[in-house]
Amino acid sequence: MTRQPGPSPLLIACALGIEHLALRTGDRGGAGGPVTVLRTGMGPKAAERSVTRVLADPALGEAAVLATGFCAGLAPGMHPGDLVVAEETRDPRSTVPCVGTDRLVKELARAAPGRTVHTGPLTGSDHVVRGPGRADLLATGAIAVDMESAATLLSAVRTGARPVAAVRVVVDAPEHELVRIGTVRGGISAFRVLRSVLPAFFEWHRSLPLPRR
Repeated sequence: MTRQPGPSPLLIACALGIEHLALRTGDRGGAGGPVTVLRTGMGPKAAERSVTRVLADPALGEAAVLATGFCAGLAPGMHPGDLVVAEETRDPRSTVPCVGTDRLVKELARAAPGRTVHTGPLTGSDHVVRGPGRADLLATGAIAVDMESAATLLSAVRTGARPVAAVRVVVDAPEHELVRIGTVRGGISAFRVLRSVLPAFFEWHRSLPLPRR
């Protein structure tokens, strides 16, 4: 039996204060249901604790979960401000498939015209990855890396069946590492892109089938 039509909740999880600020100051109109923006703190352990705790609230029992924020691009040719839509997230414990990636790509192109959208596996790390570490991860097939998405999505699906996704904004890449000149400009670009894409998250959420009871 399907549940009665009604708004379903959406949990958007990010790690950093600057990411949270971008999401709080973005366009919040058009949400298809209650939206919670959670700042988890940095690193996979913090993300796991925060997401597990928040999803224990019965009001979020059927919430869709979207992990977002900044990431490091792994593939040559990536630039700050590019978008990454994960087809799956990976870490040493598991691989979690993402839902509705085609819809996200379409809506992100609309919300951030002119920005390149990359799709592929998003891998997790417990530390900032630089130099040779990027090449090692790229060799696994991953196109980007961050510290929280994999832990966020794994924690989400462990608490119950739910749609999950991850969208990240590239803040540094092989030719644009954070330690180099241009970091500030790249960071501002990534902040503006993240702030602009909330409508795409809401449209993704609207497109999801209602959960079954």
